[in-house]
Amino acid sequence: MPPHPSSSVQKAREDLAGRLREIRKDAGISGRELAARCGWSESKSSRIENAKTPPSDADIKAWCRACSADGQTPGLIAANRQSANAHVQWRELQRSGLRRLQESTGDLYQQTKAFRVYVSDVVPGFLQTPGYAAALLSSIADFRGTPNDVREAVAARIRRNAVLSNGARRFSFVLEESVLRYRLCSAETMAAQLGHLLGVMDLQNVAVGIVPFSAQRTVWPMPTFTIFDDTRVHADSLDAASTLTQPSQVELYARAFERLSQGAARGAAARSLIAGALAALN
Repeated sequence: MPPHPSSSVQKAREDLAGRLREIRKDAGISGRELAARCGWSESKSSRIENAKTPPSDADIKAWCRACSADGQTPGLIAANRQSANAHVQWRELQRSGLRRLQESTGDLYQQTKAFRVYVSDVVPGFLQTPGYAAALLSSIADFRGTPNDVREAVAARIRRNAVLSNGARRFSFVLEESVLRYRLCSAETMAAQLGHLLGVMDLQNVAVGIVPFSAQRTVWPMPTFTIFDDTRVHADSLDAASTLTQPSQVELYARAFERLSQGAARGAAARSLIAGALAALN
């Protein structure tokens, strides 16, 4: 099996394989002996230890039993499942339409106290107007060939975004100036969206920073990502959505967010950038 397309998922698989290899070595048995105890081929043991074949839950249970390490089974299975679920292709997520995808994150949004969101391409979902969301989701449905349930998906997104008005939660957004300029909808819809963005900036629990085109950068523009508290990151690419929960991964994205924030305009300077984008619509 070739390496996983997500480097983070592949790294998680390699880490798990390394832990299984150490368990075997600690038990003082060879790969051949482990295979005999588990009732499978020696080549299967080798493939698992070298992260060529992801083990199943049953494989992990058999491996730990053969090495008299049953106490490590639950933790290894949890790590294996996280690796398997961390990188999910959009076609799988959107197979039944876009509405269900919007609703799937509702519980996570309710549980999170602090959100950090970086975007370089589109207005963050939290801040979208119904018109802008409809234009964007229609484009996504058309591009991916998913069932067209845009009206329901937009309604679900707006309901989900009600969390923004909860003063007990904190939101920090960093947008590239390009987000204000990309035309994904009509000029009228975009004007309403930019006006809404100005209004959201008045909320006490919301901080919005905009990185100007002219800013001296310490880091490069990146794909969209969201940090939920200090425990979870959602990072998007064209083909998939990745969920990252390892502390080192979360820390990496938190550091990136901090660097991106340093170059962001805020307050009157940010409003001026939005006003400039509004003027360019005329």
